[in-house]
Amino acid sequence: MGKIDYYEILGVQRQAGEEEIKKSYRQLALKYHPDRNPGDKQAEEKFKEAAEAYEVLHDSQKRRLYDTYGHEGLQGTGFSGFRGFEDIFSSFGDIFQDFFSFGGFGGQTRQRTAARPGDDLLVTLGLSFEEAVSGTEKEVEIDTFVGCSRCSGSGAEPGTRETTCPACQGSGQVVQSQGFFRISTSCVRCQGTGNVLVSPCRQCQGQGRLRQRKHVQVKVPAGVDSGTRLRLKGEGEGGYRGGAGGDLYVRIEVTPHPQIERDGDNLYCKISISFLQAILGDTVEIPTLDGAKPLQIVSGTQPGAVVRFTGEGVPKLRGYGRGDLFVEVEVRIPKHITPRQEELLKEFIELEKEKDRNKGKKWPWNRRKEPDKDTMSGGRG
Repeated sequence: MGKIDYYEILGVQRQAGEEEIKKSYRQLALKYHPDRNPGDKQAEEKFKEAAEAYEVLHDSQKRRLYDTYGHEGLQGTGFSGFRGFEDIFSSFGDIFQDFFSFGGFGGQTRQRTAARPGDDLLVTLGLSFEEAVSGTEKEVEIDTFVGCSRCSGSGAEPGTRETTCPACQGSGQVVQSQGFFRISTSCVRCQGTGNVLVSPCRQCQGQGRLRQRKHVQVKVPAGVDSGTRLRLKGEGEGGYRGGAGGDLYVRIEVTPHPQIERDGDNLYCKISISFLQAILGDTVEIPTLDGAKPLQIVSGTQPGAVVRFTGEGVPKLRGYGRGDLFVEVEVRIPKHITPRQEELLKEFIELEKEKDRNKGKKWPWNRRKEPDKDTMSGGRG
C-alpha cells in the first residue's frame, strides 16, 4: 500500500505556511504521544506518521521535492521515513520542551545562577504628629541578612573560586532515559548552577551573607500619615551568593495630636471662649503647627462659627503647597454665677427687651402741615 499524503496526515492544505504546519504537528504529537497512550500501538503509529510528515514539510528542500515528485522524490535525499524516537527528540526538541516540559534535547540546557535575591522586609516607624507633618529623619534597626565581608558575598573562601560541577559537567542538569524519552532534571549537587564551591567561606558557610543587626537611616518626607509606606530599595534582606538585596518597606504610624485633628491635607481644631468674649470680642491664641497664633474674635461671634486659615495645614505629600487650618469657635456658658452677676444679667435682659420693643415700634408718617385760614384765603381784597 502506498504511503498516506503528508498534508493529509497533518490535516493542512498544500499551501499551508510553516507556522500552520508546526502548529498542526504539535497538536497531533500531544494527542498521540506514547507516554499519553501507553500500550496503544495505533496511537504510536499515528505519532510516527505525524513526525515523518513534519520532518518533510518543515524542511523547505524536502518539501519542494515532495510537492514535485511525491514520496519517490525523497529517495535521493537519503530520507527513509520515521527515524526513531531518539532522533525525533534531538531534531524537534523545541516542540517537546513547549508541550511536554522535557529538557536536554538538542544540546539545550537550563543552567541557572547561584545568586538569589534577598526577601523584602517590613518595619513600623512611630512618629509624632509634628514629625509626620513637617518631615524628619529617623534610624530603624532590623535583624536581617547582610553581605559577608570575608568573601564579599561570593560564598567562596578568599583565594578560591567555583569549579565545574562534576555531577552534571557544568550543564546544571542531569539527563535520565526512561523508555522512549530522555528527561532532564536539575542537578542536585550544584542546584542547577553548573558550578560548586571548592572551599566555602568559613565565615558565612558558603551563603555569601550573615544574619546581624542592621541600622538604616530613613528620610521621612513632610506630609506622611498613618498607613503611609516608604520604600528603601536594596535595604531589605541581603541576597544569597551575591544576589541583589531585597527592599525595606517602612510603615508609618502617627501619634494623634491632643488639640488638632487631620483630614487629608487639612487640619481642624476647636477653641473655647466665654459668652462675654463672644459678645464683646477679644483676642485669643489658637494652636497651629508653627506654634500658638493670635485670633481676633469679633464682637457678636456666634457659637459654631468657623475661621479658615489658608496655607496653615499639612504639606502636600505628592504635589506643592499646603492644606488649610479650620478653627471652630465654641462658646462657654457658666454653670454658676454670683448674686451680683445675676443682678447685672437681669438688668442686661431688661435692656435687651427695651431694645426689642423699640426695634418693633411703628413710627407714623410725617403729616403735611395744613395752612391756616388766612393763608388759604390770601390773595383776595
